Amino acid sequence: MGQNVELVRLLDENGNEIGTADKALVHTTDTPLHLAFSCHLIDAQGRTLLTRRALSKLTWPGVWTNSFCGHPAPGETFQEAIVRRAAVELNISVSGIQPALPDFRYRAVDASGIVENEICPVFTAAYEGPETISPNPAEVCDWAWSELVDVEEAVTATPFAFSPWLVQQLAEGVYTGGRFTY
Repeated sequence: MGQNVELVRLLDENGNEIGTADKALVHTTDTPLHLAFSCHLIDAQGRTLLTRRALSKLTWPGVWTNSFCGHPAPGETFQEAIVRRAAVELNISVSGIQPALPDFRYRAVDASGIVENEICPVFTAAYEGPETISPNPAEVCDWAWSELVDVEEAVTATPFAFSPWLVQQLAEGVYTGGRFTY
């Protein structure tokens, strides 16, 4: 394997690690269960960052979603992976990482037939930088700081405009009534 291969951690149905696979090859119409994470950034005003997935993304291109997601590399903690992906996707630093939905798991099929199949704990993290950010255009094509209650209302009104994992995270109570639940 080359130097730029990003590995994902494959899991059995009980969440036990059973190996690794090349991320570029694992997301297919028959994606094996693997480990991931989602993160919701919170700014000093209590807003969350919504991002719109780049149009070049393999799955759910152009849909709005939580701040960022990723896959912890073999031997990498969730905290390390969150810090790494915040830098890669959004060119920012984060702190105060906390679990929000530690047992989150989902499977969803994109319109193209590509499957996401992940055990995907959900976290929050604090962002204390400037309101304007400079995301990586290969990852994010648009972004907006949003009040939590506005996100809830938008997802309820137009769930098709959002990633299935964000819709499910809200249904499972990642935040309700404009507040994160822990």
